[in-house]
Order: sequence, then C-alpha cells, then structure tokens
Amino acid sequence: MNPTALRRLPAVLVVDDELRSQEALRRTLEEDFEVYCASDAESALAIIEREHSVANIRVIVCDQRMPGRSGVDFLKEVRARWPDIVRIILSGYTDAEDIITGVNDAGIWQYLLKPWQPEQLLLTLQRAAEVWRLQQENQRLSVDLRTAEPVLRRRVESKRDKARSQLGLAGLIRAESSPLNAICELIEKIAPYDLPVTITGESGTGKEMVARAVHYQSRRGDKPFITENCGALPDTLLESELFGYKRGAFTGAVEDRVGLFQQADGGTLFLDEIGETSPAFQVKLLRVLQEGEFRPLGSNRPVSVDVRVLAATNRDLEEDVRTGRFREDLYYRLTTISLHVPPLRERGMDLPLLARQLLANSSAALGKRVDDFSAEALACLAAYRWPGNVRELQNEILRLVALTESPRIGAELLSPRILRTPVGDAAPPDIVWPEGQAPLSGNLKERMDHLEMQVLKEAMIRHRWNKSRAARELGLSRVGLRAKLVRYGLERGD
Repeated sequence: MNPTALRRLPAVLVVDDELRSQEALRRTLEEDFEVYCASDAESALAIIEREHSVANIRVIVCDQRMPGRSGVDFLKEVRARWPDIVRIILSGYTDAEDIITGVNDAGIWQYLLKPWQPEQLLLTLQRAAEVWRLQQENQRLSVDLRTAEPVLRRRVESKRDKARSQLGLAGLIRAESSPLNAICELIEKIAPYDLPVTITGESGTGKEMVARAVHYQSRRGDKPFITENCGALPDTLLESELFGYKRGAFTGAVEDRVGLFQQADGGTLFLDEIGETSPAFQVKLLRVLQEGEFRPLGSNRPVSVDVRVLAATNRDLEEDVRTGRFREDLYYRLTTISLHVPPLRERGMDLPLLARQLLANSSAALGKRVDDFSAEALACLAAYRWPGNVRELQNEILRLVALTESPRIGAELLSPRILRTPVGDAAPPDIVWPEGQAPLSGNLKERMDHLEMQVLKEAMIRHRWNKSRAARELGLSRVGLRAKLVRYGLERGD
C-alpha cells in the first residue's frame, strides 16, 4: 500500500446547528480533511476532549448564532484550553460588535460570511491548517533553541577562539630570528587602542594578514572585519560600496544597499591599496574619519558608525604626499601607527616554516595527502628571490600539490624559474650544498662555467639525478657528465 495513503488527514471540527450546513461543509472538505461535526458547543467540547489527542484537531469552523452558547463564547473556552487550534467563525450576520468581540476575546483567525463559496472556503481551511503546522514548528524550534543555547554559545566561542589562533598573531608564521617578531611586538602594544594603522609593504607580503592580526588582538576581535580593495574600483563604485545608497539614487539602484562602513560598525574596516584612490575620493573618506558619520548616496540623513580603519598600500605615501598625489591631512589621519611588512626575500629564516604551513593548507584544499618537501626542493625554494612574495609562494606550492604523485614533493616538479636560481647562502641551515657556486661575475670563462653549472644542476634535478637520462638530454656521454658533476661539486642526490 502507498505510504501516503496511510498518512492521516488534518482534522477539522465543524460546529453548526443546521444539519444541511454541516453536510455541505463535510462534502466540501472531506477530500482534504478529516471532518468532525457537532450541532452545539457542548457536543463540540466533548468531541475535542475525546478526539484531540488522537486526531489532533487543527481547525474549528463554528457558526456564530447557535442554541445555548454563541460561537464566540464557545471559541473563548477553546482558546483557553486548546490555544493551538485555529479558530474560524462562519456566520450569516455582519454585526460589527460580534466581529470585534470575536477577534479580541476569542482570538478568531478568520470571520467568514454566509453564503460561502466552496473554493474560497477550502483555500481558507488549507491556509488555517498551514498556520497550525507553522505554530507547532515554531514551538518545537523554540524549545530546541532554548535547549541548544549553551551548545550554540560554546560553538560560537570555539570558532571565535579558532579565528583568533589562526588569524591573530599566532597566524603570522615566523622563526625566532624573523623580522616579523618586531612587528608582532608592536601589534601587541597598539592593538587594544583604537588608533588608525597604515600597513606598508610590497604586493603579496601579507598585509591583510597583519591587519587581521591587529583586529583579532584588539577589543573588537569579536566584531566584523570587513575588507575592501580600493584599487579595484572606480570612485563612483567605491563610494557606493563603502557608504551604501538608497533606492533610486542612480540608474540601477533598485533597492537600498548597506555600505561596508555600516557592515563594519563596532568592528574593523580594512582599506587595501589606499594609495590608489583619487584626491576627490580622499576628501570624502577624510570627512568620515573626522566626523564618524556619512550619508549614503541618495539620502539626506547622516549615519553614525563606530569603526576602526586600517589601511594598506604598496606605494610610498610620504612621496605621494610631497608630490600632491595623496592628501597630507588624510595621510596623518590614517597613519598614527605605521607597520612595514618585509618582503619574503628578507625572511629566509621563515621560508621553511611558511612553506610547510602553505603545503598543509594546499593539501587540505585539494584533498591530497602531501606530507613534506625533499631537502633539495626546500633548498631551491629558499634560494629563489620570490618577487611575488608570499602570494607567489602560495601559488607555487598549490601547483606542486596538484602535480605531485608522491607524499613528498621533489625538486624536479619546481617551476623552471626556481630551478635556475643558484643555491647558496639562502639555503636553510640544515641543508648543505656544494661550494664553488660563484655569482654571475668575473671573466668570460668564469661566467660560462657558472651558466654550465646551472644547466647541469637543473637537468639533474629534473631527471632525479639519473645520469643516463640527463646525459642523453644534454648530448653528453655518461662519463663526460660525471666528470662535469665532479668538477662543479654537483655529485649530490637527495
């Protein structure tokens, strides 16, 4: 048998002293409802007491004028004893006093007039049954939420602690001798105070990570952290993004939009690439910082906000101030504290830690188990200058994880530009490489020897130190290749 056929229909109680009216209502409703009928209030109460727990009566359709108790009086008692039942009055009279009394005292959901239309009545009863279902769902959820409140509170606190640990100072990966340590010490001192901070450094050095560390170390750490790249949008779009707008403020503004300043209220707004903004926009931003309020586009009312603003740029703002490209008053408003993030090439001691952390993140993102780098691969990574800084390192490691078929990444998978880099003092202290790798200087022979050594090293790494394959590629005999490797001190393998 179809399980749907076994499902019980929602129950409706019809109360009317006219039998023909009862039968007409039953015929209209019986395909969609389980219908009970009563001729007076007392009979109806008896049916509810007997059937409600079993049939779960959801709706009562009651005539107003009946012998004995009126419909409103009856429904007042129903409201007191079974408040979940949806109550409907069906009457041929339009006495305003009856209607008002029914709505106020008996909590009538609908007041329908005779003669009724079958389609309209059925639709009203279906809506009433849905109201009953939603009431039950609301009550269940209210109970669940009251029960779950301690659990939800613990989950929120756990996620907040996790965010602080991963995005706060602990999220800035650094070695004991890292230049980032001085920045972290300064962040600990200034984060609790609502001082504006400007973060400078080359593109890709992790200025947003530093800004998040300031936010999560501050008293605003449990409030929003909102970011906006000021260099990615023209002035008009940037203004609407930051300040919001009202419907009709311009063509295409079909609804109100809350700006990022309002979204960050109580928290922190990070303005990246602030040096790319125009002088005209800088005037508008200065007013917000000075007054703590702004007007959304198309609005006449100012909006007050409590926001800490952190800014970042890869430009020399002091030089821009001197040339007039950046407003001096805005510069001093943004730069009470200045933090400079060093490029990755100046953080050689951090690279092994940072590379392994990025490897773990990339492995999780791609769903592949990759445990570590070979010593040779790590030495090559450490020797490279990383002009794109941490962002370039992240992209390279993501590529390596995608390409590797082993849980340990070998140097042969590295991009050619990294393999061509001489491995020398930049290598981590626990990795020893051959001496004699001179810089590209000196006379012609010395320079040619240096280039030959780099070609040999790259070929050997790509072929995983297989001398036969490397010799075939380079057009050398195996003995000749071996002699060259010995000459340049490259007789090494991982």
